[in-house]
Amino acid sequence: MDYPTAYRFLTHQGTQPTVANGGDPDALLVRLCQGLPPIPGQVTALLLALKVVYEGLRGAPTLERDLACALYTLAQDSRYWFEVGQHQGVPWPPLLGEDLGRIAEAVGYIFADRWEHI
Repeated sequence: MDYPTAYRFLTHQGTQPTVANGGDPDALLVRLCQGLPPIPGQVTALLLALKVVYEGLRGAPTLERDLACALYTLAQDSRYWFEVGQHQGVPWPPLLGEDLGRIAEAVGYIFADRWEHI
C-alpha cells in the first residue's frame, strides 16, 4: 500500500457514520454504528494504512485537516460505537476491543511523530 492509497483509505474509513449522508455502508464507523462487526481483514488494512501514513508523514510539521479529522474520528468514535454496542448486547468479535485500542495507539503515534511497537 502506498501513501496516497493509505490516505484515501483512512479518510474514507474515518468519515462520520451516516449512510443517509452518502457514507459507505462498509466503512468501519458506519458498520460499528449499525452494530455490525468489521469486514474480515478491515482492521488489518486499517493498521497497515496507519503505519504507511505514519511513514509518509514522519517529520512533517503539520497534518492536513481532513486526515487529522479522520484519524481522530477513527480513534474516538470506533471506541464509542463499540461500547454502545456492548451495552446493547451486540456480539462483537472477541478481539475487537483490543483491535480498536491498537488503532487508537497508532493514531496517537502519528500525532506524536513517534512510532512504538503495536
